[in-house]
Amino acid sequence: MNDYKALKTFLMAAEKRNFAQVARELDITPAGVSRAIAALEEDLGVQLFVRTTRQVSLTTDGAVFAAQIQPAVEALENARRDVKNAHKADQGRLRISAPTWLGKTVLPPILSGFRELYPKMSFEVSLSDGLVNIVDDDYDLAIRISAAPSDKFTIWRKIRIVRRILVAAPGSRFADMEHPSELSPDDCLAYSGESRRETWVLSDGGSTVSISAGRAFSANNGEVLADMAADGAGIAMLPGFHIAEHIRSGRLVHVLRDWSPPDLWLTLYYPPYQALPPRIATFSKFFEEQLPAHMVILD
Repeated sequence: MNDYKALKTFLMAAEKRNFAQVARELDITPAGVSRAIAALEEDLGVQLFVRTTRQVSLTTDGAVFAAQIQPAVEALENARRDVKNAHKADQGRLRISAPTWLGKTVLPPILSGFRELYPKMSFEVSLSDGLVNIVDDDYDLAIRISAAPSDKFTIWRKIRIVRRILVAAPGSRFADMEHPSELSPDDCLAYSGESRRETWVLSDGGSTVSISAGRAFSANNGEVLADMAADGAGIAMLPGFHIAEHIRSGRLVHVLRDWSPPDLWLTLYYPPYQALPPRIATFSKFFEEQLPAHMVILD
């Protein structure tokens, strides 16, 4: 970093044309500024400034050198600031991946509340219902509603249970079914991050039944599946936030009430840090504290 300091001193001297002013702003002595410039001139083998008793001015070589290094020094300064801010609890940038529904309805008021407390924080938010590779995609934090992740290297923390139920259109042949064995794979509308089939595992507390879902239709979006089920296309297995409005309006009803799938979890995922950076830890704590007030329709 000594070279960086010398270049920064040179650029400030090129701008101010006054070594004493540079010394005051950098909190060093004027002799220290002169020594830094002289060492840089010796290293380059050129004279960078013409010095008089009244002022200093750039030589032609000095002006060319200043123009060429200005972008690099600014980039280095920005990088240093970003790295330093990343280890502050109230400054820096967070790149967050969140599910589409949660990102549109729950996350905005939480982010707004956090920025009121920490106005120097900034965010980049990406909405996606599928799992992301948090390391390769360069996210600081991912919020997901899913089963436990299979990636053993990802840090993840369970926040709360998300229950799912089976739903269908009232008056459809699915509404009166009493046992999952009455369902065929064509009847089951599958949720899949890659729009593929999934296996439903249903239990009544004693027996367990597995059903291959998605042979006729699958999607990676819960709202699409809820609408399809409400139109009578089949039976869907979805968490409450996807179907709450349909249930209230009577477009969907809870079916096969004695049979339940495994619960999902609302989970926070992190890259494999040895310890969470302060800005990520601070936001995670705030998110967890604020979540109950904004996610009452999870149950």
